[in-house]
Amino acid sequence: MTSRSSSAYLSRAAVALVCVVALSDITTVQTRITPDKNRYTPAQDVQLGQEAAAQVRKEMPLLRDGAVDEWVQSVGRRLVRGIPPDYQQKEFNYTFEVVNQKEINAFALPGGPMFLNRGMIEAAKSEAEVAGVMGHEIAHVALRHGTAQATKGQKFQLGALLGQVAGAVVGGTAGAVIAQGSQFGLGTYFLKYGREYERQADLLGAQILARAGYDPRQMANMFKTIEAQGGGRGGPEWMSSHPNPGNRYDAINREAAMLRVDPRPDTGEFQNARSRLTSMSAAPTAEQIARTRNSGGPARTGAPVRVEPPSDRQRTYRPGDFLQVTVPANWAQINTGEGGVTYAPDGGYLESNGRSAFTHGVQFGVAQGASGNLQRDTEQLLQGFARNNPNLRARGSRRESVGGRTGLTTVLSNTSDVTGRPELVAVSTAQLRNGNMLFLIAVAPEDESGDYEAAFRRVRQSLQITDR
Repeated sequence: MTSRSSSAYLSRAAVALVCVVALSDITTVQTRITPDKNRYTPAQDVQLGQEAAAQVRKEMPLLRDGAVDEWVQSVGRRLVRGIPPDYQQKEFNYTFEVVNQKEINAFALPGGPMFLNRGMIEAAKSEAEVAGVMGHEIAHVALRHGTAQATKGQKFQLGALLGQVAGAVVGGTAGAVIAQGSQFGLGTYFLKYGREYERQADLLGAQILARAGYDPRQMANMFKTIEAQGGGRGGPEWMSSHPNPGNRYDAINREAAMLRVDPRPDTGEFQNARSRLTSMSAAPTAEQIARTRNSGGPARTGAPVRVEPPSDRQRTYRPGDFLQVTVPANWAQINTGEGGVTYAPDGGYLESNGRSAFTHGVQFGVAQGASGNLQRDTEQLLQGFARNNPNLRARGSRRESVGGRTGLTTVLSNTSDVTGRPELVAVSTAQLRNGNMLFLIAVAPEDESGDYEAAFRRVRQSLQITDR
């Protein structure tokens, strides 16, 4: 018995030794990447990245959906924990934000800020594919490719580089750069890498994925998905700024074969995030975002994408001495500062750079110096609107009561510069006793107009005009 027990013990020890050797082999055979020489300190990476990220947040329309953001951040945190110790920088602060843009793209800045386009998430087939892109971007940051590239360009002065980056972001060519779907000129410094840096990010990204519990082969699959779904001239933007180093798919799969993965279970979070995105308004394209910026109009930054339909409950306001209005209870009063007032749901009113726009709700104003002819004054008002909204088209008009007075309602179609979606606009007018003209503008996306038509009608009918 003693002999058999010792033999069994030796057998178990041998198995354990084999396991240790096997794990050691995995550790040693995975590709070792040596970062390039870098004249910047990690703290300077952070400073550069934060400066650039602040410009991105100012210029790009962030999604700001709590559930989607939390899911992306949870994936990001998991990947950051998977960075091998040799590539960790204690100064770095990895953050993850979703941009409400249709194009398939993602980029990360020195020190850790990452921005992931909504279009990238919508193109993915699984959480692991999204993690694949994020892991690749994290690898660029961990290997400090952005400042290593700046070092090669002999831009050794941090202040000079910050100035050049800021100039690229806010300079006169920004609109043209946006229209091409890139990141405001930042690609010159941080976001457009050569094939060797892409090869390194693929390999380290695969290692990060494996350590985080994702199959690294899904990174390769996502790159194929991006190529297939990109389409258009020049292909998807992500591929243009992340060139294929050659045999990318095979190289990632070879690296994956040397890595051990303890797969994490499917939690359904990816499906939930995709479902939320599907229920939202379509993301604007880079061209639509550029058009909004070039016209000086408000960006959608900071505004929720999902706008709740009108509440059945009502709330009454008195915006002026002669006017009382009743609107859905989930609409708030917003004073425009230009003699007008808007009532809109959360996310339906946007403001930036001193200009404003609303995509859902109603707006009241008074046209001064009207002629007293309602038809003619209304036509002049609409002509003024058309000058600022070149896509505005009349669909017809009708006489109806506005605040108990004979009024005129004109229905128009438009394409929103903010969302890029078709919208319906109803402009109602009524004359005031002092000769001026009260007007009411009701706006809703065309595919949501069924939810808003009755609410707009109740607003018009509930108006109380008490001028003398």
